[in-house]
Amino acid sequence: MKVLETERMLLRLMTEEDSDNLLQIFSDSEAMRYYPSTKDLEETRSWIRWASKNYKEHGIGLWIAELRETNEFVGQCGLIPQEIEGELEVEIGYLFVRKHWGKGLATEAAAACKDYGFNQLGYNRLISTIDKNNEASKRVATRVGLHFEKEIFKWNKPIEVYSVNNKE
Repeated sequence: MKVLETERMLLRLMTEEDSDNLLQIFSDSEAMRYYPSTKDLEETRSWIRWASKNYKEHGIGLWIAELRETNEFVGQCGLIPQEIEGELEVEIGYLFVRKHWGKGLATEAAAACKDYGFNQLGYNRLISTIDKNNEASKRVATRVGLHFEKEIFKWNKPIEVYSVNNKE
């Protein structure tokens, strides 16, 4: 089930047993500030089914991030198929438990996903879609080498697209 390892984390496939862990994020209104709403247990299970579908159909998706030393759940990060203005792109997505914010974990996981996407999967371009008001997420994107590309309207709001090409 392991997909990637970083210095401090293991990224693995998401399973139905991860519902309670994901609810640490999904039930936290501050962590979900830039999403349409928090999620309940059934919506969390639906999220896991969506991730599993991405694994099967695309070979990628959001992965569970756990600390290597303790196996503690800290968040999710991965590569997600994302339609942008009619084109299918591959997004680096990340969402972490609030008590682990500010420790560099999202940056570490996103950098590993970028490397994996380019060097193992052969993608030429990766993006991140970020709510225009989410400064912390923008900082993660720029730390791993993504640059602001454009603003689009998606999910009924303005979204900024950050991108990076392989060999940048």
